[in-house]
Amino acid sequence: MKLLNFNIIKLTLCLIIGILISHFIGITLIACVYLTIALLACLLLLLIRSKKKIQKDYWFGLCAMCAMISIGMLTSSFQNKKNRSSHYTNQFKKTDSLKVITFKVRAVLKPSAYHDKYIIDLKSIDNATVSGKTLLNIEKNRLSESLKIDDIYISKILFSKINTPLNPYQFDYKNHLAKKYIYHQIFITKNHLLKVQRRKTTLFGFANSIREYINKKLKPYNFKPDELAILNALLLGQRHDISDKIYTNYVNAGAIHILAVSGLHVGILLLILSYLFKPLEWFKHGKLIKTLLLVSFLWCFALIAGLSASVTRAVTMFSIIVIALNLKRPTNIYNTLAISILVILLFKPMLLFDVGFQLSYLAVLGIVTIDPLLYKLWQPKSWVTDKFWHTFTVTMAAQCGIIPLSLYYFHQFPGLFFISNLVIIPLLGIILGLGVLVISLATTNLLPQIGADIYGYIIARMNDFIGWIALQDAFLFQHISFSRLNLFLSYLFIIVFIKFLIQKNYGALRTLLVAILIIQSILIYNRLKPKQNEFIIFHKSRHSLIGNTVNNQLTIAHDISSQAKNQDIITKNYATGRHINAIHHSTLRSVYQFNNEKLLIIDSLGIYKVKSFRPDYVLLRQSPKINLNRLIDSLQPKHIIADGSNYKSYIKLWDEICKKRKIPFHPTHKKGAYIISY
Repeated sequence: MKLLNFNIIKLTLCLIIGILISHFIGITLIACVYLTIALLACLLLLLIRSKKKIQKDYWFGLCAMCAMISIGMLTSSFQNKKNRSSHYTNQFKKTDSLKVITFKVRAVLKPSAYHDKYIIDLKSIDNATVSGKTLLNIEKNRLSESLKIDDIYISKILFSKINTPLNPYQFDYKNHLAKKYIYHQIFITKNHLLKVQRRKTTLFGFANSIREYINKKLKPYNFKPDELAILNALLLGQRHDISDKIYTNYVNAGAIHILAVSGLHVGILLLILSYLFKPLEWFKHGKLIKTLLLVSFLWCFALIAGLSASVTRAVTMFSIIVIALNLKRPTNIYNTLAISILVILLFKPMLLFDVGFQLSYLAVLGIVTIDPLLYKLWQPKSWVTDKFWHTFTVTMAAQCGIIPLSLYYFHQFPGLFFISNLVIIPLLGIILGLGVLVISLATTNLLPQIGADIYGYIIARMNDFIGWIALQDAFLFQHISFSRLNLFLSYLFIIVFIKFLIQKNYGALRTLLVAILIIQSILIYNRLKPKQNEFIIFHKSRHSLIGNTVNNQLTIAHDISSQAKNQDIITKNYATGRHINAIHHSTLRSVYQFNNEKLLIIDSLGIYKVKSFRPDYVLLRQSPKINLNRLIDSLQPKHIIADGSNYKSYIKLWDEICKKRKIPFHPTHKKGAYIISY
């Protein structure tokens, strides 16, 4: 089947291209408007002209694709509120002073160790009406209640910039928030907030009230915290309360997708609702009423689940399928997927860069494309065996679709994913079905305690099983180096290999062999290409951490106790990003030399007077009590670096001295790791 023969797939690809152009090149909103109007006008003229022609008009198709690219650019620019004059960054160029703001709580995020986190909508700053979102961090206090969605507050605050990663190959939280149109954050305590009377309740606030009501009704049944957290994740789409241990277990067992409401959950819910509404088909126009009810219930569920990328995709796709079935139109899964992508990206273009959105669609594409090929390999006669075999093939097909992307983003692969999925997926149908029943009975005060106990026991055993799978460390492959080029080559191989399995002709074999040769050539070139050596001073709060990469081997030196292993996160991220397999450990030295350059380390002892020694770099660590002016006169360094082990008051003083002496000064707590390439 040639997918590009479907017009909706072509148009969806054009929309994606437009969003990518807008994001990476950055075309102004007004330019996108004019370009879109011009292309739509050309499209209309060509449409009128093409009606007078019998043959195919290729110019019409080309203009339609260009118009869709332009629409993708337009919707991406329009959704970015930073392009509007009312956005707070356009009205207040300087956000480094105290401001009186009014804001509305938009979403509740998973709290950190020290702060409760929220996304807020700004309403006004210093009595000027503004728009835009920002991140709110409230210092944790056991005595104070958490903020609720749609609550409005007034406060006097200071906007803070969201820092870029201080060490290489770390997760870029600033870039992650920027894709959600969040550019600043606020740190505050609860007693500095003045609550204003709520004017109106939004759909998100109404959905949050429903979730709170359900949890209030479930509380008397004494569910354990982990059981209630899983129930909230599976049926209400809220993962905030899942403990780090449980979450890590699901990740390591390859079953984290179970905790994100997706097509599997929505499909099961649709089957339950279809069965409940089946009697409506006996009446006149019953099918139409049933369809409207099914679509309405699905979108109500999506709203309650928080309209995440995965649940939005699933509900959109199943809504299209339900409507098509009611209209008795034949449905093609690829067309359905393309329509759902098109609809979602028209309203939320930045979801294209959401990891969950990408994984969700690639998993579905893997299932619909690869599962039929795997399932044909064996046809069990036993019904039970057939169900387990089909579950296995679906799991393998989904993994084939997402493995390259998972390796690229997460750099790990759970080897026992198929075992956990073989057990959990059949169990999930029972858990979701019983969950709907438990919530329905609990909200009407009809749930017996024994029913709650049985349901909690099932969830607890599922958690125990996932925990046991996660403990099998030998089958968990972590810190796998996987670049963007590897990602591209992996999907290239998967596509041409599937094409060969479907067509099984000489042309497909030739394409497969050519692709393999290209992949091998690129991989051999990358392996033989000389790697650049680097000396790197990492940022590690209250400690010193230094790395030296020579011939693609990393040597680490630090002053961290053997009990603390946090340095592994920093150095392993760096090693993974640089494709380094060998890591060695050494003690901190006073002098390092690379090529013709030298680096001197001065620690708390403050010893540096060495005759006829002129270092190019000086690293200050452990807050040495030195006269920096005298050090500069004596050693005449070209660069001075201060790592994370120094007091910030010392760093501030050194920074002022270096500015006066016009010597480059690099504090790692502000500017990040210092890298010397040689």
